[in-house]
Amino acid sequence: MSINEDNSSEKEGSLLIDLALVMAGDFSNQKQSLADSRNYAHIHIFFRPLPWEFFSAIGFYSEQVYDYDLWTPYRQGVHRLIDRGNDIYIENYSLKDAMLYAGSGHNRDILKTITPECIKRRYNCSMVFKREGEIFRGSVEPGNQCLITKQGIETYLVSDVEITQTTWVSWDRGINPATGEQVWGSAKGPLKFEKKTSFASELPLSNL
Repeated sequence: MSINEDNSSEKEGSLLIDLALVMAGDFSNQKQSLADSRNYAHIHIFFRPLPWEFFSAIGFYSEQVYDYDLWTPYRQGVHRLIDRGNDIYIENYSLKDAMLYAGSGHNRDILKTITPECIKRRYNCSMVFKREGEIFRGSVEPGNQCLITKQGIETYLVSDVEITQTTWVSWDRGINPATGEQVWGSAKGPLKFEKKTSFASELPLSNL
């Protein structure tokens, strides 16, 4: 069904498109880091659109990296956007040999070498986004089952994200399920990014 066949599908398609447009970019928290370098390193989040053929859907490659070392990301992922009508469900995937694709966020030649055979689904770790006015708010799917082991402790991920046309605010924390205490993640509050470059022109929207 095309997004123009009826009003409901047009509305749903628009929600996914609007979220994809604001997500596609290079985001930097340089201002936050300059104001409080003790607690916030200068970080980039890259969300780079994948070719339509990768998922036969809108997808992204992402990486988070310190500004001083753009070729050594500390987090990488692949994401598939699914329109569920009232929200957008984003499946998350890990890369089997992630460092082979380091730099894909700012180098499309490397990005093009990623194939579906390179990724593995991270179950229970999908994000759910809803629109509230000009803001998209996202969080990990319910259940506290996105498990990550750090410092020898198994934790569940709590992730809260707010995205607008020009900003990205995110706060990831690992919670000890036995004690409810935070094990990892910022203790001072969310990271606050501003969009430096848009990759919206790379989205394969003509396929929708």
